[in-house]
Amino acid sequence: MSKVNLEQTLRKPRRIGVEELKGFLIRRGPLLLFGLLLVVLAAGAPAIVSATSISAILVQASPIAIVAFGLAVVVIGGGDDVVVGGIDLSIPAGAALSAAVISDQLTNRGASFAQAFVFGLLAALLVGVINATLVTVVGLAPILATLAVSASVVGVIRVLTTNRRINVEDPTILWIRDTSIFGAPIPVLIMLMTFGLFGYVVHRTRYGMRLRTVGGNLDAGLSVGLKPRILVPSTFIWGALAAGLAGVLLVARGSGMSPGIEERLLVDMVLATFVGAAFSSKNIVTILGSMLGAILVSFMATGLILNRVDNSWVDGWKGVLIMLVVTAAALQTRRSRQ
Repeated sequence: MSKVNLEQTLRKPRRIGVEELKGFLIRRGPLLLFGLLLVVLAAGAPAIVSATSISAILVQASPIAIVAFGLAVVVIGGGDDVVVGGIDLSIPAGAALSAAVISDQLTNRGASFAQAFVFGLLAALLVGVINATLVTVVGLAPILATLAVSASVVGVIRVLTTNRRINVEDPTILWIRDTSIFGAPIPVLIMLMTFGLFGYVVHRTRYGMRLRTVGGNLDAGLSVGLKPRILVPSTFIWGALAAGLAGVLLVARGSGMSPGIEERLLVDMVLATFVGAAFSSKNIVTILGSMLGAILVSFMATGLILNRVDNSWVDGWKGVLIMLVVTAAALQTRRSRQ
C-alpha cells in the first residue's frame, strides 16, 4: 500500500454499523436514559446539586449500596443471567429483619447496641444459610428460593414488630445518624468501608478469583477443578452479611423500624446493581458499579421529590428502569450466545 493510500485510509471516517450501534444501546442505553433523567431533574431543581443535598443523597444511598454489594457477589458467583443465574431477592428482607431485631432489642429488651447488632446480624445470616440450603441441597432455582424465603421473612418481621413501628433512641444509633467525620456522615463511611471489604474479597483474593471464574464460565471452572457447590452457596452468606450491616443503617436512617421498608429497598437494590453494570467496560455486575448505581438511584429519587413528583410516580419510574435494565441484560446474553 502506498503512502498516499495509507493516509487516505487513516483519514477516512469510520462508519458505525447498525449492529455496533444496537450493541452499544443494549449495553449503555439504560445508563444513558438514567443520565438524561438526572440532567432533567437537576435542571428542574438546581438545589439537588448543593453540598447539603449531595450529602443527604449519599446517606440515603448507603443502605441501598450495601445490599447491592451483597446482590453483586451473588450475581458474580452464580452468573448474570437474570433468569437462571445468581440472584438473591431476600437480601432486603434480611436487612429489614436485622433492623427489626436491632430495634426490638434496643427498645423493648433493654439490650446494648453491641448485643442488638450481634442478634440482628445472626438473624440475617440465618436467612443466608436457608437460601444456600434451598439452592444447593434442595435444588431450587435461586430466584424461586430467595423469593419464597423473602416472603417468609416478611411474615416473621410482622410477627416480631406486631406490624407496628418501633422507635429507637439508642445513643449509638443517634450517633451513627447525626455524626460526621471530616464532613463525611457516618453512614457514608460505613458504606465506603463495606465497599472496601467486598471489593477486596471479590477482586483481590483467590476466593474472589474462583468466584468470578465459576460465575463467568461454569464449564471452565469445572475443568480447572473448582467446586461450584461450595462457592455458590457462600455467595448467599455474603449477601446475608450485607443485609445484616444494612440493617444498622436502616435503623439509623429512620430512627427505628417501620414494617414494609423491604419493598422499596428491593426495587432500589435490583436497579442499583444492574444499572451499575453499565459502569463496567465489560458491562458486568461489579462492586464499584453497585455503589455508583445506588448513588444514581438515590439521586433520581431525591430529584423527583424536589421536582414535586408524586411519590407513587417515583416507584413507577424505578419500575420502568428495572424493566429496561433487565431487558437489556437479557438481550446482551442472547447476543453473546449467537
